[in-house]
Amino acid sequence: MLDYALLEALAAVIRTGGFDRAARQLHLTPSAISQRVKLLEERMGTALVVRGQPCRATPAGLRLCQHAEQVALLESELPRTLPGLGPLTAPVPLRIAVNADSLATWFINAMAALPHCLFDLVLDDQDHSADWLRRGEVVAAVTAGGGTVPGCDSLALGALRYVATASPDFMGRHFAHGVDAVSLSRAPCLTFNAKDGLQAAWLRRALDQGVPVPTPPTHWLPSSQAFVDAALAGIGWGMNPLLLAAPHLATGRLVALLPGTELDVPLVWQRSRLASATLAELTRAVRRAATERLLPAGREPGV
Repeated sequence: MLDYALLEALAAVIRTGGFDRAARQLHLTPSAISQRVKLLEERMGTALVVRGQPCRATPAGLRLCQHAEQVALLESELPRTLPGLGPLTAPVPLRIAVNADSLATWFINAMAALPHCLFDLVLDDQDHSADWLRRGEVVAAVTAGGGTVPGCDSLALGALRYVATASPDFMGRHFAHGVDAVSLSRAPCLTFNAKDGLQAAWLRRALDQGVPVPTPPTHWLPSSQAFVDAALAGIGWGMNPLLLAAPHLATGRLVALLPGTELDVPLVWQRSRLASATLAELTRAVRRAATERLLPAGREPGV
């Protein structure tokens, strides 16, 4: 049988990134945490933690952390059906992978529907968030494409629409003679991070087939709000979610580079098949929030 006190120490080290932070979280000494992790490693016959700043889990350590957190989540739900167990203990954080633009536009509404829950969000590009599920590091994720992760259920949420936008001043400086492959190759764009392919996807969509896709100079801005602010300030053009850009487009503070070339990114909710009432409740909240804010999947741009 597994010793769950040892598993709890391991999970705390991995999730907080260090022995000192894990000790504070569990109200123990760093020495006690270290001894518990060492004992668990001895019993498992393998290393579970790669010591460093931050500490990381080995594949075996990650699998044990996943198991410990699933057990903790299920145990936290027992008093709902077994009131004799007493009041709920401290909520178990739900670790979810979500893209930054969803967090900035609609996902907070889903979180607000579960005020009794704690959330531990991992931010990653929607094309890569499923990897967190495959590794067992999260219990659910907002993803885009890539197929259903084994052991998970998936639910189509709708599409998040993006518009290539810039300030009128930026348009006057860089696109005075039109938006084409030449001008786009010179005008600075905005890129979230190395995983962000939205600008390249829009360029392929917006330009005539057969025209080489330009590689414009770019600013790196890993923030959804910074994207909008940078576009408003005339720093560059970028793919902004219509949900964030619409008020500025309405007032003329932002303009679309090429109207009618919006890019819709279909989003999918994938969740572990763990028989958790909390996960089921969150899934319903995610579906409601997505229905209220996203476009129906498959809707044509401009409709």
